Amino acid sequence: MPAYDPQNPFAKILRGEFPCYKVYENEHVLAFLDIMPRSPGHTLVIPKAPARNILDIKADDFTHVARAAHKIAAAAMTAFEADGITVQQFNEPAGGQVVFHLHMHVMPRKNGVALLLPASHKEDGKVLEANAAKLIAALK
Repeated sequence: MPAYDPQNPFAKILRGEFPCYKVYENEHVLAFLDIMPRSPGHTLVIPKAPARNILDIKADDFTHVARAAHKIAAAAMTAFEADGITVQQFNEPAGGQVVFHLHMHVMPRKNGVALLLPASHKEDGKVLEANAAKLIAALK
């Protein structure tokens, strides 16, 4: 498996080099909206620890990611009046991973509404700002 690359986009977000629509942060994790969401409120939860994916993250660091995803999922149910939640996590190209910093996708779902295809639509910034505000309010 290749080594962790500190120049990946999510590492750059953690360092403040790339912007994001942050919805949650603590000393271990950052959660922000996906700019190409598959559903309204699609959130990415990443560790602050450098980890390419589940195959090289320390168990304690992954626990923090899982706890944050759990918290985001509950808030997203309320914020987006969801009927369910899809949580996904991909590892290595053969497993569907595209950005090589561990991340969990938390996607609010409505009955009968399919997910958009991955990377098929870049969402408008105003929509992302509004969705971030909804999720932040539900997290309080």
